[in-house]
Amino acid sequence: MDPATIIGLFLAFGSVYVMVTLEGAHVEALLLPAPMVLVFGATLAVGLAGNTLRDVIQAFKDLPRAFVAKPAKPQDSIELLVGYAEKARSEGLLALEDEAGTAKDPFVSRALQNIADGTDADELRTLMEDEIDTKMRRDRISSKFFASLGGYAPTIGIIGTVVSLTHVLENLSTPDHLGPMIATAFVATLWGLVSANFLWLPFSSRLKRLSDLEIEQMTLLMEGMLAVQNGTQPLLLAERLRAMVPANQLGKSGGKGKGKGKEQATEGLADLGRAA
Repeated sequence: MDPATIIGLFLAFGSVYVMVTLEGAHVEALLLPAPMVLVFGATLAVGLAGNTLRDVIQAFKDLPRAFVAKPAKPQDSIELLVGYAEKARSEGLLALEDEAGTAKDPFVSRALQNIADGTDADELRTLMEDEIDTKMRRDRISSKFFASLGGYAPTIGIIGTVVSLTHVLENLSTPDHLGPMIATAFVATLWGLVSANFLWLPFSSRLKRLSDLEIEQMTLLMEGMLAVQNGTQPLLLAERLRAMVPANQLGKSGGKGKGKGKEQATEGLADLGRAA
């Protein structure tokens, strides 16, 4: 699990708490049921109104991923693909059918099965690209939904403040109560801004980033599978795949492996040249 979301939210709300405390105010003054019900309830309501029910349900099903999802390590995928390439070169493409049954990733499993079944390379690329595109469009729905909530919430908070100020104007005959009533009125605006910038927009960004990483991972796997089908030399395949991944995602082990891969790939090319 990547704790970035939990840490970020904790620090964000903690900063507000520290500010309120340093100002000498009380947190209880901000935890008012009426404005919170309006902001959260109406925001979700207009979000539902602007989307389909199926989209909203899917968005909230995807929400736990923002907290518990762990992006795959490209280096692990590269090592896996190199292993497939070595087996394909030594035992033939049909041997990959056994790997298809044990692969944990359904995307990889389907690709291996298609390779073993003798699917044409162009058709295999089309199938895998279509699957990647479908996932991209599906993930975009959840991200856009939470982004829309982030756009609605501040305005709804202002609506709550206007409603409360209207109530304040009805009670101008009691000036002793105007101060607390005005302060209460602005709590709705506060919660509109807080919910948008501390919850909905971060959720949207997090889901989009996770989707981008997963799409990059699937693209890496696709190119690797097509290279395996084409009979690419394993060491050259490893070098090619590492070139597709940013250095910071490969990590220290990836960086060392990259240097070693270059040396091995060079030796492999030299051997091929001598054989020729």
